[in-house]
Amino acid sequence: MILEVATLDVIPGKAHEFETAFAKASEIIASMPGFISLQLQHCIESQSRYLLLVKWQKLEDHTRGFRESPEYQEWRKLLHHFYDPFPTVEHYDLVLEK
Repeated sequence: MILEVATLDVIPGKAHEFETAFAKASEIIASMPGFISLQLQHCIESQSRYLLLVKWQKLEDHTRGFRESPEYQEWRKLLHHFYDPFPTVEHYDLVLEK
């Protein structure tokens, strides 16, 4: 299992619009092969910041399967105009869980 982590800074005043668009976009990503689950967390201290956590079966499910798919173009269209700056995405392997 791979964890994708992205900090999403949304343009101030666009949070409600973003959350509505994200609900629709989440159906796209959830339909992709290798997708396990996702969480979208809203930051308490920074009202325009979100944390996206997506679990994938393997790294290539995200980097190739999703990002190189036609569905990703729809995801981009729905969400990418909300970000300032554009998010950095990192991937993590689980070391310890209790």
